[in-house]
Amino acid sequence: MTDSIAPIIDISTSETVANEIADNFYSTQHIQQVLTTTLEFINAQPVTLPYFEELEPENWAKKPKQMGVYLTDSVEGRELNLEARGKDYATNILSYPSDLPAFILAEMPEISLGELVICHEVVEQQAIEQHKTVADHVTHLLIHGILHLLGFDHELGQAEQDEMEGFEIAILQKLGISNPYIAK
Repeated sequence: MTDSIAPIIDISTSETVANEIADNFYSTQHIQQVLTTTLEFINAQPVTLPYFEELEPENWAKKPKQMGVYLTDSVEGRELNLEARGKDYATNILSYPSDLPAFILAEMPEISLGELVICHEVVEQQAIEQHKTVADHVTHLLIHGILHLLGFDHELGQAEQDEMEGFEIAILQKLGISNPYIAK
């Protein structure tokens, strides 16, 4: 991905999420910066993107990437986590990859990565518990979610967890944010 191809970000919120939260922590400009930095970093790595490995490299490189972000509350976050993962609690972020076949992605004007669902109440509570700023924690979770949309999965084993955390730390460093895995 080059700097000339700006990502397309679609942000929506549930009725229970205050507009100020979206404006303060999830602006289109911020999410575009995080997505662009993440994609540039990953594109420079000798890795295959699990969900996009069948897509021709020139199609990947020449098309803008599209991602949806949906902000919700802990009630809906809990329902979605139960439905998607069978876990009965509100989680910080859920990733829903686009899962479109390569032949469809090749015909589309942009490459849909998928959608991130973020429960800001959980994100804010975790930031407090972990002695981090909410803004830094939001950025970390956006990177984490984007990596999931690309097909990386820390739940497959220690090697995959180490790889994903290493990517997160390096990308955060490029954005001026310190290692989130070091206790403060």
